[in-house]
Amino acid sequence: MTDQGQGPRDQEPRDQEPRDQEPTGGARLTTHEAAERLGVKPATLYAYVSRGQLSSRREPGGRGSTFDADDIDALIRRNRREPLRRTDAAHEIRTGVTLIDGDRCWFRGVDAVELARSHHYEEIADWLWTGELRTGIRFTAPPPVLAAARRAVDSLPPGSGSADRLRVAAIAAAVMDPLRFDLGRDTVLTAARMLIPTLVDALPEAGPGPERVRPARSGPAEEPITAQTAEEPIAARLWRRLTAKAPDEPSLRALDLALSLLIDHDLAASTLAVRVAASARAHPYAVVSAGLGALEGPLHGAASGLAHRMLAEVLERGSAAAVVADHLRAGRRVPGLGQRLYTGRDPRAEALFEALARIPAARAALDAVRAVEAATARRMELHANVDLALAALSVASGMAAEAGETVFAVARTAGWIAHALEEYGERPLRLRPTGHYTGPRPPVPLPTPTPSPYPAPR
Repeated sequence: MTDQGQGPRDQEPRDQEPRDQEPTGGARLTTHEAAERLGVKPATLYAYVSRGQLSSRREPGGRGSTFDADDIDALIRRNRREPLRRTDAAHEIRTGVTLIDGDRCWFRGVDAVELARSHHYEEIADWLWTGELRTGIRFTAPPPVLAAARRAVDSLPPGSGSADRLRVAAIAAAVMDPLRFDLGRDTVLTAARMLIPTLVDALPEAGPGPERVRPARSGPAEEPITAQTAEEPIAARLWRRLTAKAPDEPSLRALDLALSLLIDHDLAASTLAVRVAASARAHPYAVVSAGLGALEGPLHGAASGLAHRMLAEVLERGSAAAVVADHLRAGRRVPGLGQRLYTGRDPRAEALFEALARIPAARAALDAVRAVEAATARRMELHANVDLALAALSVASGMAAEAGETVFAVARTAGWIAHALEEYGERPLRLRPTGHYTGPRPPVPLPTPTPSPYPAPR
């Protein structure tokens, strides 16, 4: 669930050059010139190409690739987090939700780590929306809405992932809300307080065994929302959906802390998708669906699953060095390391590691994390990010690899709503950039038709 990915200190892939991509135009730089301008080695330069951050082309008769100078300069600005010029982006998005500065994360000017340590997820989410901190607040899904969401989730084929279930649950909840197109602040807040528990309670409870078999429910009457369930915090209800292991208080506190810390993180990819949808005046359920779609990429919400599998392999093989070496040999990044928005350590990860240190069952996972950091430090200095901390929680708690993605999605829903509320107050459709066309200059002759490879319909 890396929000921005690794920065200019990314580890270098194998030395083979990746397949060249299409150019974007402008002055061209040689490989040496481009690498020198970025201040990196050629191998790192080609790593940017393989990740889609740069484009390159091989000149006819040339021995090496060339790079667009404007692309190189834009990457330098992104890596340094310099303010974008007006020509670089259609709009600057102003937000009062999150500030990342001085290697700390602030929610509406309040230290996010201190806030997460002092209050529960629902309290922080509601405060982020309203500016009023109400202790003991609980979010509850209305029974008809929850029943519809559960039926939709249960209709999915076997093998459906948690991201699939969450998207389907959000759609079902939207259909059940006749006021979803009312974008008034109070109506949106009511929808948000219903949607988050619906997403959680619509998920099947985790079954026994390492495979976590999830038996189909016979009907909406199962797992009813009782008065006792409604008084449970989101963390306790989500725990039962992630693992069959009985929770203890420190474990539930760690999960609640993770939810609170992950509520928002500036304009990550999914948050930008949410702002664009809200700018088009999509209703809050559709806004959350847009965020869930962007979240599923391996460089964002699914990043913790990769880190989970790596930690599990370290514990199985008993050697972090061997696992790290395998990743580097294959030209892959080591999952869960590096966060380009922080020059030092990710404060969210450090807070979660501190909470996990109070759980005896998490000791092996934490040892594996430190071993991975130490093994990687022999080549580059990269610290554990929140993805790796979330992976340590999921591994120690007997959760599936995708559990971190579920935690991330539920947590970030609150932040998406906060950004949607901001965007609803802006001019509609303001987030409509103009494309920089790089195709053939018109007029171009009509393409020559070719026979279809598919049989004609009868």
